[in-house]
Parts: sequence; C-alpha cells; structure tokens
Amino acid sequence: MYVRSWIRGSVDEQRMEGLLGFTIPWHLLAWLVLSVSVQLNPAAFALSNQGEALLSFKSYMKDQNGCLDDWVRSDPTPCGWTGITCDHGSNVISLKLAGMNLTGALSSDIGRLRSLVSISIELNNFTGTLPQALSDLSELRFINISHNNFSNQFPANLSALQLLETLDAYNNNFSGVLPSELGRLKYLQHLNLGGNYIEGSIPPGYGEMMQLQYLSLSGNFLSGKIPPEIGNLSQLEYLYLGYYNAYEGYIPSELGKLQRLVRLDLSFCGLSGPIPVSLGNLTNLDSLFLQINLLTGPIPAELGNLRNLKSLDLSNNQLDGQLPLELKWLKKLELASFFRNQIHGEIPSFFAELPNLQVLFLWCNNFTGNIPQQLGNMGNLQILDFSSNHLNGTIPPYLCREGALQDLFLFNNELSGAIPDSLGYCYSLVRARLGNNKLTGPIPQGLLSLNSIQMLELLNNNLTGQLPETFEAPQLEILDVSNNNLHGMVSEGIGHLTMLSLLVFSGNRISGGIPQSIGNLRKLLRLDLSNNAFSCSIPVTISRCESLSTLDLSKNQLTGNIPLQIENMQVLDFLNFSHNRLTGSIPSQLQFLPSLTTLDFSYNNLSGPIPLHGQFGYFNASSFIGNPGLCGGQLRPCISAAPGDSLNDHEKLKDQPSFLIWLVGGLFSAALLILVVGICCFFKNYQPCICGLFQRKNTIKPWKLTAFQKLDFNADHVLDCLTEENIIGRGGSGIIYKGVMPSGEIVAVKRLSSQGRKGVSNDHGFSAEIQTLGKIRHRNIVKLLGCCSNQDTNLLLYEYMPKGSLGELLHGKQGSLLDWKSRYNTAVQAAIGLSYLHHDCSPRIVHRDVKSNNILLDSDFRAHVADFGLAKFFQNSGKSQSMSSIAGSYGYIAPEYAYTLKVNEKSDIYSFGVVLLELVTGRRPIEPEYGDGVDIVQWVRIKVQTKDGVFDVLDPKIPVDHVPLREVMLLLRVALLCSNNLPTERPTMRDVVQMLCGVKSKSDNNKSIELFSDSASSLRYQQL
Repeated sequence: MYVRSWIRGSVDEQRMEGLLGFTIPWHLLAWLVLSVSVQLNPAAFALSNQGEALLSFKSYMKDQNGCLDDWVRSDPTPCGWTGITCDHGSNVISLKLAGMNLTGALSSDIGRLRSLVSISIELNNFTGTLPQALSDLSELRFINISHNNFSNQFPANLSALQLLETLDAYNNNFSGVLPSELGRLKYLQHLNLGGNYIEGSIPPGYGEMMQLQYLSLSGNFLSGKIPPEIGNLSQLEYLYLGYYNAYEGYIPSELGKLQRLVRLDLSFCGLSGPIPVSLGNLTNLDSLFLQINLLTGPIPAELGNLRNLKSLDLSNNQLDGQLPLELKWLKKLELASFFRNQIHGEIPSFFAELPNLQVLFLWCNNFTGNIPQQLGNMGNLQILDFSSNHLNGTIPPYLCREGALQDLFLFNNELSGAIPDSLGYCYSLVRARLGNNKLTGPIPQGLLSLNSIQMLELLNNNLTGQLPETFEAPQLEILDVSNNNLHGMVSEGIGHLTMLSLLVFSGNRISGGIPQSIGNLRKLLRLDLSNNAFSCSIPVTISRCESLSTLDLSKNQLTGNIPLQIENMQVLDFLNFSHNRLTGSIPSQLQFLPSLTTLDFSYNNLSGPIPLHGQFGYFNASSFIGNPGLCGGQLRPCISAAPGDSLNDHEKLKDQPSFLIWLVGGLFSAALLILVVGICCFFKNYQPCICGLFQRKNTIKPWKLTAFQKLDFNADHVLDCLTEENIIGRGGSGIIYKGVMPSGEIVAVKRLSSQGRKGVSNDHGFSAEIQTLGKIRHRNIVKLLGCCSNQDTNLLLYEYMPKGSLGELLHGKQGSLLDWKSRYNTAVQAAIGLSYLHHDCSPRIVHRDVKSNNILLDSDFRAHVADFGLAKFFQNSGKSQSMSSIAGSYGYIAPEYAYTLKVNEKSDIYSFGVVLLELVTGRRPIEPEYGDGVDIVQWVRIKVQTKDGVFDVLDPKIPVDHVPLREVMLLLRVALLCSNNLPTERPTMRDVVQMLCGVKSKSDNNKSIELFSDSASSLRYQQL
C-alpha cells in the first residue's frame, strides 16, 4: 500500500507510457525500486553484525529444549530474540540464557558484542575454558556463569574488566590457583568462586577490592592462612570461606573490622586457636558459623554484643569453659548449637528467656546441674537436645507450652523425677528420647496416642505403673520402654500401632499373654519382649510379622508349642525363645529359614530330635541345652530305631546305592539340557544385537548422538570403539568399552540393550541414567558426556576413569595399590557424592545400586559415584516408594527393601555401609567363609565382639603400623551405623559426611572414640 502510493506520487504512469511506449504495472515498478535499493545498500535489510556474531556463538552449543529457535538470520537485528536485550541504538547489552539446558562451549564470538554489559548463563552445562575474548568487553559489569562445567585455570585476564561489579562462577570445575590479578577490580561488589577445585592460598590482594559486598571461596581445596587483609573490606556483608578448604592457623582478629558484615561462615576448614574477641564488634551479624574446626579455649563473652544474631553454630570444636552469661543479650537468636565440645558448668537460665529460640543443641558436652525449669516458656522451642551430658534434676514442665516442640532428646544423663504430664498433650511432638536416666513414675497418659509422634524411647529408667491401655499413635515407628519396672498386661490395642518397626518391652514385669493383635504389626523389624512375665502360648499370629529380623521372647513363662508358622518369617535373623516353659518338638520347617544366624531354644521343656539340616547345622549345643528331652546334634544321641521299625532317611539312602546313581545321572542330564538351551537362547536373542553394532549399513534406524556438552567426535567414532579388545568391564546392565576418539580424548562407552523379550521395550535403566545424569553436576558424580542410540541399542558416553572401579581395586590383583589414606579419602568423597544426591538435588535422588563397582576412581584416585540405571527421583525426603521388584546387587540390598519392596534414602545408606566394610576388610559382601546365609555385615558384627576383633577384620594387605587406629575405628563404626537393620537408626548421608570429615578435627586420644557410642542418634543434625 505505502510503496504503491509512493510510486504513484513520484512517477506518473502516463508519462512513463509516453517515454517508454508501454505501461509498467505499479507492483512491478515497486519490485524494481526495492531491488535497486537493496543492491545500493544491502545492510539496510540484512542481519546486523552483532546478530551474526550471536548465530556463530549459538553454533558452538546445543539447544536441547529449543529455547533459541527464534534466533534466525531473517531478522534485521537480534533485539527481539530470546535472552537478548538491546539499547536504543540496537546494540546488544544483555545476554541472559540462564537455565535453558544448553550444552557445549562458550564461543569467542562473544567478544564481538562490544557493548555487552551483562552475561547470565548460569544453570546450564557449558564446558571447556572461558574464552580470552571476554576480557575485551570493556563495558561488562555483570557475569554469572555459575552451575556449569567450565574447567581449567580461572582466567586472570578478567581483571581487565575494570567496570565489573559481579563475578559469579560458583559450582564449576575450575582448578589451579586464585588469580591475584582479580584484586585490581576496584568496583567489584560480588565475587563467588566457591564450589570448584581451586587450590593454593587466598591472595592478600583480595583485601584491596574496597567495594566488595559478597565474597565466597568456600567448597574448594584452599590452604595457607586466611589473609588479615580481608579485614580491610569495609563494605563486605557476606563472607564464606569454609567447607573442604584446609587453612592453617587462627581466625584473623582483623575480621572484627568488618562492621557491615551480616553473615560469616568459616565452618569445616581446619581453623584452630581461640575465637577472636574482635568478632564481638560485628554488631550487624545475623549468622555466625564456625562449626567443624579445631577451635579451642572459652567462648568469648564479647559475642553477647551481637544483638542481631539469629544463628550461632560453634559445634564440633574443642571449646571449653562455661557458656558466657553475656549471651543473654542475643534476643533475636533462633538457633544455638554448641554440641560436641568440652563446655562445662550449668546450663544458663537465660536460654528460657530468649523469645525467638527455636533450636538448642548442647549434646555431647560436660554440662552438669539442673535444666532451667522455665525453658520453653516462650513457646517457640522446636528442637531441644541436651543428650550425653551429666545433667540431673527434673524435666521442665513447659517445654511444649505453645505446642511447637517437635524433638526432645535428653538421653544419657542423670535426670530424675516423673515425665511431665504436659508431654502427653504435646501434639506437635515427633521424637522423644529420654532413655538412660533415673526417671520414675508412670508413662504419661496420652503420650502413646499423639498423632505426630514417631519415636518414643524411655529405656533404662525406673519407670513404674502399667503400660497405657490406649495405643493410638498412627505414626509411631519406634517404641522402646525396656529395663524399667512397668507391670500389668499389654492390651490388644497395641495392634493399632501399624507403623511400628521396633517394639522393645524387655526387662520389665509385664505379665499376661502376648496380644493376638501383634500380628497386625506388619512393618515390625524387631520385637523384643524378653525378661518379663509373659505367660500362655506364643500366638500363631506373630508369624504374620513377615518383616521381622529380630524376635526375642526369652526369659518369660511362655508355654505350649513353638508355632510351625514361623517358617513364613523368611527374613528372620535372630530368634531367641530360651528360658521359657515351651514343650513339644522343634518344627523341622525352621531349619530352612534362609536368613537365620542366631538361635537360642535353651532351657525349655522341648523334646525330640534337633533338626540338623539347613541353618541348624551351624548352631552349637549352647542353642539347645537345658531341654532334657532334646537329642541329636551336639547333644546326646537319639535312641536308635528298634528292629522292625522304619529306617530313617539317612539309613535308607545307605541301603539304596542305586538311588544315588539315578540321582547323579538325573542331575547331570538336567545340567546338560540347561547348557544346550542356554546356548540356543544366547544365539537367538543376542547375536542380531551384536551383529547390528558392526553392520550399521543394514540397521533400520540410524544412530543418533545426543551430546550434553560439546564433543569433538560423532556416532561413527563411538561405534568404531565397540570391539572385543576394547572391553574393560561387564555388568548386569551392560558392557563397558574404552574408546579413544580421533582427538585423543578417552571416553568410556556403556552398551545397553533396549529390546526386551518378545519385543517388549526394556531400556535397562537407559532413561533413568539420561534423566538423572543429564541434570546433576558434582565433583564426586561421574560426568555423562552424551548418549548414542538406535532402535536396538543404547550407548552411554562417560568421562573415562583410568583407575577403574573401587571393587576391582579392592578385590582384584591390584588391591595393594589402595593404601589406608586412599581408602579413607574414597569413603569421604563417595559419601559427599551421595549426600549431594540425597540432600542437594531437586528432586532428591536415590541411587538404588550403591556398591564398590559403581564407585569409579580417576587418575588422582578421586572417587566418583556412577551407574544411575536404577535411580529414582523422590519429592519428599524420608518417604518410601514401592517398587515392582527388587533391584540392586546381592549383598548390598537393605533388609527392608528385600521384603517390603519399599525404598528411600535409607536403602542407599545401608549399601554404603557395606562399601565401607569392604574398604576396612578388603573382603567382598558375600564370601563362603562367612557361612551360609551370613554376609559381611553379620560377619563383622560377630568378629568385633571379640578382644582383637578390629584387627581380625582389617584387610591384611594394609600394614597395621601404617594405619591410624582411630580412623579405622571410626570407619568401622560408621559402617555399622549405616548397615543397621533398622532404617530409622541409620544416619543421613549428611551425618556420614560430618562424621568421616570430623575425625580430622579431633585430637588423637582415646576419649574421642566415645563420641560414637550412641549409634546414629548422636549425629542427627547439621546446620539448619
């Protein structure tokens, strides 16, 4: 319309007709004019130079989600493209590509965007080095490349960007040392180089960035001393220097000059010496984290000047003295953590007067005296842990005044008096652990009817009275009231506690019959009613508790026969009916219980022959003595059969040699038939797949290579590596090949078959690995480079691990290569990787196949968790998911998973405990010398009960004089905590990391071993 009007206004068609002798249509004339214009000035309609630069920039990466599909050459400028912002002159000033799942390299074409002010490419999967061209962008003020996989030395030339205000490179793979040149960035306000592999010391020149407000160098491998020059950063508000760094010396007192500081985190970085009193000058501080160090001396009274403090964590140090009374001025305090120190004296009463206090940790210290009776009166207290001290007096009555209390841990003290009745109305209560005290009186009515309570431990007290008649706690998982003076009967209401996994009433005076409703407790793992006055017969319904691994009814007055239905309890590991009045014979069916390792039927009135097959062949006479009517085995011989009586089975076989001949012949024939059928099935099902790998020209569907970062090879290069001589491993999920690419890069290729039987799709974990590893990045998680697939076969491409798997090194010919230091470091690094999956991923990830063969070691013997074919995503931590079948590796599978098919993080933790036992013992999870049905967990538990048990289980390939005994004891203790039969008693992976790393922060003395005497419960909490 506009072109036509312009033409008609500019040229008269009749005049053109007169000049040319014919009429030219207007639209043809318009086309001619535009063509001439484009020829004379092509830039007027072509994509701008900056747009061309961006297209070239895009060509170096892979846009898997199609976020940049609107980056097209047909546009005159890139100003309307996704992630691009321009100024009024159409110059690109902002590049924002955060969280778009982009992979590949950062191209040097970015240097052509001379007006660029801001770069934001965080939360992607960029790899390689940062281009030198970045230093040419003199207008840059903002760079965020966090949460990627950039590597090599962090570039010092970024110091040329004199206007730079923000530089965030958190969570990458940068190595080398910190560039001292960055100290020249006078306008820098935010510097984050945490979560990398950077080594060396902090340059003193970093104290010259006078505009700096945020400095984070945590999560690296830094050493040396913290430079006192950091105290010159007068504008600094956030300082993070801890986590995995290992500094020397003290906390610089100069940090007390940082008047604007809001958060100071120096945790877990090897600092020693006293806490500087100058930190009391930081009056704007709201968080002070100094936990897991080697700090000594008393807590400075000057910390009472920190009137804005909300979180104070000084735990896991060697602090002594008393808590200073000046802390009473911290009226905003919400979290106070002092556990695992050597603090003594009474607990100050001012804690009861802090109006906002929610969490108070004082456990594992030397506190004495009474607990302040007004504690909890302010109504905000949620978690209180005073366990493992020397406290006496009574439990305060107001702990749950406003119904906020969730966790109350007071065990291992000398408290007396009654449990406050108010706890019976504390509807918020989740866990209460009051064991190992001197408490008296009855259990408060209502305590076993709280809707939220999950754990109630009252063991080893002097409680009296009867058990409550009402049991209506729907979430209760652990109930332990053992070793008290309780009497009366257990009501049938006990069957309402259907979530129970542990029920212990031992060591009381409870009488009457065992309730029939006990059979409703289908999730019960341990039932201990021993040392009471239970009478009547053992209820047959107990056999419905098919999850039971421990059943102890010893030292009662039970009568009647042993129920033969116990044969249904296939996971039963410990069975004790001793010291009762049981009669009849031992059911022969019990000898075939597959998991039974401990048995005691002694001191009853049982009679008849002892079954000698199956598991019973391993039990000695002590399991059966005190039964005058029993015979056989290691007891007195049974009376021989009278003449004319039927011969027993053993004698029949002696008189029928032909039976043995037929038996052997039949077995040989069956084995031969199975071998022939197996060979036929192999060639029928697998030969086409094998051939298909090499006859690529005949495949129905072409190979597709999907890269998760920039790769210098293609699918053909990968397929050329799939030869017999390149095989480096075989497993249940596939074959592993070593592949050398044309560029010299070495990768590991795992081949998975994606076709199940009869054409049913079965990807053997291919989808799970892609979904899992494609989204996570961590220094201790194996890196997935890409995948290659067609309709028959899936290939996964990993970074190559030269040292192979931990399992191969431990149990192969090269086991001697792993000295104790390497083993301990492997344990720590693998724990950190699993902790990342369980706690830092969103959604959280359960591996489901943790084992030594799935922990790979690089050239520096650094551990990487691998093989995510069975991994599952979990939205809610601690919640179990039901599986359709058991998946995992024999010897590593948690007991509850095996018989309930339910899995959560605790299943991984059990498997990791087995790996730790492998590291200590050098043995496999299952070995013949353990005995039938006995695995490494049970074998170690039996061995360590002897005087020299630790030395008996220690790998003989490690010289004893080269091993720090304290570290061995710790690793063994953590392994047994992780492999506890009860999932609720296992620590979290965060706890495991804290335990394994914390051993370095304790002086080498015998007392330190006592820190681990309370199982996993002493390791419940890290910083909230």
